[in-house]
Amino acid sequence: MERVRARDADAFEVLYDQYHRLVYGVAFRVLSDATAAEDVTQAVFLRIWSDPALFRDGNFGAWVARIARNRAYDILRSRALHPQSELPETLPIEDAIEETVLANINGERVRLALEQLPPEQREPIELGFFGGITHDQIARTTGQPLGTVKTRIRTGLRRLRAALQETVTV
Repeated sequence: MERVRARDADAFEVLYDQYHRLVYGVAFRVLSDATAAEDVTQAVFLRIWSDPALFRDGNFGAWVARIARNRAYDILRSRALHPQSELPETLPIEDAIEETVLANINGERVRLALEQLPPEQREPIELGFFGGITHDQIARTTGQPLGTVKTRIRTGLRRLRAALQETVTV
């Protein structure tokens, strides 16, 4: 983790190789859904890369399993509060384009493109898309006005779309 804190991508890759099955397994046991377990796995490792200081010391395997379990339970709670319903026939075009773009691009390219964004744009995008929190919660967490958070997310998503334009298959 010291090397990951120093932004060593090779060390992060080794960490992922050693623990991704554990994270996936914990998430799958809680959710009984392979796709959701994959999403949890990605979110957990994105969180580790984004904020490696979260792990202070101790048993890394136990810590990462707890993070995965908590994230999976968050998803279960969210599903209970907001049951999935069919999509409306008409979606706002801008939102539909952003969701289509983000759904059809290579994850590695997204991570690399995210790293290129300024922190004030990258962090609210990560919190919202990968942390699963609302714009209001992001504003409270960061201490920024809601309008500023929305503007930074929108600007960051436009930059991501431009950076990833060649990889999109719509």
